Order: sequence, then C-alpha cells, then structure tokens
Amino acid sequence: MLKRSKLSNSVNVALLASVSAASAVSVSAYAAEESANVERIAVTGSRIQRQDMETASPVTTIDASAIKAEGYNSVDEILQSQPAMAGMAAGATTNNGSDGVAQVDLRGMGSNRTLVLLNGRRMVNSGSGADSAVDLNTIPVAMIARVEILKDGASAVYGSDAIAGVVNIITKKDFEGFQFDINGGATDKGDGENLELSALYGFDTGKGNVTFGLAYSERKGVMQGDRDWVAKGDSSFIPEGTLGGKQINPETGEWGDREYGYDFTQDSWLQTPNKRYSFFANGNHEFSNDMILSGDILYTKRKSNQMMAAQPANLDLKVCEGNIKQDDCITLDDAMIAGGVAADEDGMINYRKRMNDVGNRVYEQETDTLRVSAGLAGYLDINTGMDWDVSYTYGSNKADTWVHNSIHQGNMIKSINANQDAWFGGDPMSQEMIDAVSYTEQTDGGNDQHVIAGVISGEAFDLDAGAVAFAIGVEYRHESGYYNPDPVIIAGEGTAAQQDPTDGSFDVFSVYQEVSVPFTEKLTGEFALRYDDYSTFGSAATWKVGLTYEATDDLMLRTVAATGFRAPSVSELFGGNSGSFDFLDDPWGNELDDQILVNYTSDENLDAESSESYTAGLVYSPSYVDGLSITLDWWRFKIDNAISRLDVQAGLNNCFAGDVSACETFNIGANGDLSDLSNPLTNVGYQDTSGIDFNLAYSFEAFGLDWKINNDLTHLIKFEQDGQNYTGTIGGMFGGYAEYKNNFNISARQGDWSVMYSNRYIGEMNDINTDAPIDSILYHNVSATYFFSDAVSANIGVKNLTDEEPLMIPSENDAGTVPEVYDTIGRQIYAGVSFKF
Repeated sequence: MLKRSKLSNSVNVALLASVSAASAVSVSAYAAEESANVERIAVTGSRIQRQDMETASPVTTIDASAIKAEGYNSVDEILQSQPAMAGMAAGATTNNGSDGVAQVDLRGMGSNRTLVLLNGRRMVNSGSGADSAVDLNTIPVAMIARVEILKDGASAVYGSDAIAGVVNIITKKDFEGFQFDINGGATDKGDGENLELSALYGFDTGKGNVTFGLAYSERKGVMQGDRDWVAKGDSSFIPEGTLGGKQINPETGEWGDREYGYDFTQDSWLQTPNKRYSFFANGNHEFSNDMILSGDILYTKRKSNQMMAAQPANLDLKVCEGNIKQDDCITLDDAMIAGGVAADEDGMINYRKRMNDVGNRVYEQETDTLRVSAGLAGYLDINTGMDWDVSYTYGSNKADTWVHNSIHQGNMIKSINANQDAWFGGDPMSQEMIDAVSYTEQTDGGNDQHVIAGVISGEAFDLDAGAVAFAIGVEYRHESGYYNPDPVIIAGEGTAAQQDPTDGSFDVFSVYQEVSVPFTEKLTGEFALRYDDYSTFGSAATWKVGLTYEATDDLMLRTVAATGFRAPSVSELFGGNSGSFDFLDDPWGNELDDQILVNYTSDENLDAESSESYTAGLVYSPSYVDGLSITLDWWRFKIDNAISRLDVQAGLNNCFAGDVSACETFNIGANGDLSDLSNPLTNVGYQDTSGIDFNLAYSFEAFGLDWKINNDLTHLIKFEQDGQNYTGTIGGMFGGYAEYKNNFNISARQGDWSVMYSNRYIGEMNDINTDAPIDSILYHNVSATYFFSDAVSANIGVKNLTDEEPLMIPSENDAGTVPEVYDTIGRQIYAGVSFKF
C-alpha cells in the first residue's frame, strides 16, 4: 500500500494553495484520504510521471476559480501580480514600443529567460515578428484550468530559455456539457471598459473526450489626460516649430526663445485598447491496445493599438552658402538673424516641429497565432507502468503592423527647401504640405516553430525504499522568424529611427534523461542531464541535482542545484541594426529632449548564455495545526556570458567622466556627440540575483465558516547586472526591483456564497538615477461569489479599492511613472456570470 504522510498531503495542498486568491482555490481533492491506487501525474519541472506533486523544486499553482475571483482579464495580469515577478514586462499599460504584446518577467531576469509552456509543450514566440518571447495575449483566460509557475532553473529538463523558471499553462479538458461565461468591468471613472465572452462545449465519446471553446475579449483605452495625477508634458517639439532652438511669433514675425513646452500627455494612452478572438479545442481517444491519441489546437487573432502625440520631426537642415537660395538648402532672413537663429560651424541648423496637423501617431497591430499539437502515448509494459510518448507541435505567428500619420523625413526636407516660408511662419500646415510629407508606415513579420519529441518513462528497478523512476527522451526543434520594416524606414528616410530587416532560422537536436532515486524512505534524489546541439552557436550540456528529505512527518527539506543556458534568438543573431528613442539624460547638455536615438545592433556570432541556479528550502505542516502549511525557499541565479545591451545611461555618465573605453563602446563622439550613439548586443554581460520566497497557507473552520488564508512574500536580497546594482531601485529602462513584495489573501465561505479580501504590497525603492526615495504602496481588493444553483453562479469585485495612484518616478518612462510596475488605471469594478448546462 502506498503510504503518504500528513506532510506528503500538505505539500500537495501547499502547491495548489500558493495562489493570489486562496478563497477560490479548491484543494480538497489533493488532501483526500490515503489510497492504494493513486493516479500518476505530470508535474511542471519534470517529465517523470509521479504519484504525487512532491518535488525538490518550488512550484506555485493558480487555478481557474482563483483567476475568476480576482477579476483577471489576461494571462500577463495573472502572472505579473505575483511577488516573484520583477523588472518591467510589457503589458496593457505599455504604450510606447510594446507593439501590443504582453509578457512575463520572472525574477526580473528578462521575459526571454522565462520559458512559457502550453500543456507542458513549448509555445511559439509571438508578437510583431522575429520575437524572443511569447505574447501571452495569444492564450485566452477562458481556456485556462490552472497556471503552474516553476521558480527554479529548468534547462536540464526543457532546454533553452528556462533560466529563471517555467510558466506552464494547463488548459481545460475532459469537459462535459456546455458553459457560457460573461465577464466585464470598468473603472469608477467610466473608462477602461473590458469585456470577455466565452463558451465551452465538451462531450464524452466513450473512448475519450472532445472539448471546444470560443472566446472574445475587448479592452478599451484610458487616456493619460483623463487622470489628474499625470503631470503635463514639456516637450521641446511644438506645433509651431523651432529653428535653431528659436520660435517665431506668427503675429509679429519676430523670432525669440521658445515660449512653452508641448504637453504630449493629452494624446497618449495609459491603458491600450485590445481585441482578441480565440478558438481552442482538445481531445483524446483511447484505442483498445492501451494507446492514447491526444491533441489540442489554439488560434488567436489580436487587434490592438497604441497612440502617442504627433510625430516629433527632428531635422538638420542645410543653410545655403552665402545665404543665397538654392534648391537643396534654406536661407536665414533678417528677422531670423535678429532673433538669434544661426547655423552651426558645419552650416547646418536644427529644425523641430510637432506634426499635429498630420495627426497623432497611431500604432496598429493585427496578429494571427496558430498552435497545433498532437501526441500518441502508450505502454511498453503495462504491468510496470513503463510508457512512451511521441508528439509533434507546430506554432505559427503572423503579424501586420501599421503606424498611421508617419512622417517621410526626405520628403519633408524637400518640401521645406522648396517653400520655407510656409514651414517657418508658425501657421498651420496646408493639406498639400500634409500630403507631401505624411504616409502610413507598414511592416510585416512572423515566427514559426516545429517540435518533434519522444520520451520513454517509467520505473527502472526497485530499491528497498521504492522504485527508481526515469525518463529519457529526444527532441528536434526548428525556429524561424522574420521582420520587414517599411521601405521608408529601411532607407532611413522617416523621422522614426532607421531599421534593417530581420530574417533567420536555427535547428536544435536534443537528448535528455531524468532519474528519481529513493535512497531511503525519507531521502529522494532527482537527477537530470541534457545535451542540445544547435546549428548556430554549437552545443550546450546542462544538469540538475535535487534532494528532498522528509525529516519528520511535519517537515520536509528540499534543495536543487542546476545549470542552464539560453540560446541567442533569431532577432539577436540576424536582427541587423535598429533605432530606439530611449529615455536618457545627456550629461553634456547637447540634447534638449529626454529621448535620445540609440542604434541597436545584433551579432550572428553570439554565443549562448550560461547559468547556475540554487534553491534550498523547507515545507512545514505541523501536525498540531490542521490545514496549515508553510514553505520557505532561498534562491540564487547567476548568468554569465549574458546576451544583453549595456546600460547606455551608465555609458554616457562614464564617458562624460573621462572613461575612454565607455566612449568607444557606445560610439560617443568628441564633446558628447551622440549622433552615432550605439548599444551593441554582446556576451559580456552577467546577472546575479538572490532572494527568499515565503508562503503560508491555512485552511480552517471558525464561526460556522470555511476560511482560507494565503500569504506570498518575496524578499529580494540582491540583483546585479553588468556592474550595476539594481536591488531596491526603480527606473524607466529596467523597471522595479523592490526588496519586498507581498500578496495577502483571506476568504470565507458558507454554502453557496464566499467573500474575499486581498492586498498587494510593493516595497520602498530608490530611483535608479537620482537615488530619490520612492514610497511603498499597498493595493486592496475585494470580491464575492454566489452560486444560485449548480448551473448558475455570479461574482463581483473591486480592484484597487482605495484608488491608489501610481508613485511618481524621476527616471520614468511614461506619464511620470513606470506603468509596468504600478497600477495606473485606478479603481476598477468587475462582475461576471457563468451558466452551465
């Protein structure tokens, strides 16, 4: 008979109770009485089928009921609210440069260092083209049964990208009947509306099950100008235009100093609009010879847009020699000269104009993502439980993007040279001028993935303490990606930054093995070894060693040491050059605006990143307190040979201080000339981060109610990257690395109803550049659920109950803050109804 201690059961409970909304989590099935026949299950972080969820690696599980109770609208919102997340993952409130994607950033180590799986298999990278991470918008919330977050390096099991951990999204399956859900909400200010409609239908075939689903979701925008806390912008690019830093008075014709700065916040989103249409299905069929055919399909179309103030045209114009008018230059009249307008020593003069007459920059994306996976599994020996599994997974992501009201720099210079009085007079542009210089920028891109895998797992032989379990497998994967910028941008003739096309692919063949060895009834070892051979950089070998020790019936100790790697992505290898307007401070004072053009470069000769990860912790479930489970884990991740872009701001500061090597690395010219400022991809970077995770889960009965309490705490001890200490700091380029983040949840249930209160704490930080202190913040949330019958239920809730405003950050990246870290939308009210037939 299989013996399971109270600790063994409580570990399973703890893994499923480590969620942000404990009220909605049902764990009773895992805390059932001992049974001689326990189904073997797959656990994220291992390919060995197990009889329970005990492993050496810490895993957090969030189930569908918790997601619904908290009112989450997207997968990224589910994940980024967890204390283990840090940094600055793109999401709904990323208006500048996100192309509408949503990502996850475990430990703040970068979204490309967290592996995203769908039902235990890789998900295709997705976005606008040649992407290095998964766009979580492709996965509808309606299809999720649970989300498992492995907070440990797992390259020895899954290969590349699993340096910081793994997010495994498990979909609903084996469903019978019909379910229709309506969920929606809005802010208390009447904007930011969101709606999700979903339907699920499934039936038993006698030999298996087929489940289908449809989902539609819409998120409406919130304007920066509609929030009182947003400070007005002060841009040097104004609609009237400036020449040599001087502005004309249209009424008098006199030139002088610029009179005001342009407030660009009135034309920018805080929350970006988004529409998604999804179809998903899965099924399984058991043949008479104990073989099982399974498969799933997911298709999502995303339509999204972002909006920013009209294009800031920044042109260097040639002044005609001798001030004699020619076709390719401008002249300076007496009023200009009297007002201080003058060419530089090279005979050039800077002209800046906010192109309001053309219209706001509207970024639009339409993406189609398809993912199909099929597998066939069976037994080699049904008596011993030794089984095999072969699978094929195909993923495809295609994207078309547009930037409306773009400006053709070459045409604008020609138009100015031909009719400078119309441009410099400070009057609105004519339609003829608008037509001559404006266009719609159009790009296309995509990603493709093919994965063929096979694995054999089972029990090899018996020891005194139990069976030695193993898994051994092979895998072939092909990845490709492309991105084609608009021809105007490729030619460098737009006012947006120049960019080259991206096109490339790679193949990888892998072999791996895992072994789980029960040394004694209390001590179990877990060992993994993997070898990956790439068509690009070469090969990588990784390993993992884990131990679990059941010290008493109440206490289990666990530890893992592992190595990992991340292969360079298609865009990192074959991306060519691309420009980015980064928020930077020019220590020389030559640049008047806080966004400076940086040329990003890639390298086909990049090597793979290498990593080491260590975890050590305990699971404590005291026998004298029923329903209580405590986990405590120390963790550390070290990355060497990291593929990264260096800190440009640090490079500027070091060059200004006299560091010649910094000037050379970033192509900074004499006297702070930033015209060729570059930020290359290199393998010289590193990361070193460590911290402590603490979870307390407690279920009990009191006052006639069923109570659940859950608390998740992450303490960041250290985060260093490329010589910079980010511990306890926040900034617009790298995000937030609070030393303390905590989620607390308490719920009560009786019969058909339940209520929940939760809060989310982000600790104090300091601005990364100014060292200004930034206060802590605490968000409060409440919700309630009522079951009218077995077929009908409803929930209602309020997020950010006290309407906390985001904290102002000197080194901000939008709206005076860092929207990826703080809630910028304010109080939101949501509700939902579910019908089952």
